[in-house]
Amino acid sequence: MIINHPLLGPRDASEFVVKGAASLIDRPDWQAENATDAFHDYMYLRDNPAGEHAELWYHEQGDRSWLVVTRNTLTHEVTKVEMARDVARARGRSK
Repeated sequence: MIINHPLLGPRDASEFVVKGAASLIDRPDWQAENATDAFHDYMYLRDNPAGEHAELWYHEQGDRSWLVVTRNTLTHEVTKVEMARDVARARGRSK
């Protein structure tokens, strides 16, 4: 499978490590009243969808960047690749 890295161009998927759903970008507020329950759900409850799914990929054998890769989990077709920092900023999670 080829990942079209936004900065480096096409790269083999073997250079990357899949770290989970892209929803992990939305970390719970540790100061919230329900923080314990929210972090339990954040850490342990995962969807395992069949079809299109956005995932966090880490470029371990390259520039060490984080990407959000949207792919079909049935066919492995990659439909979108974005820098995770850009996705986080768009969601209002950057500092």
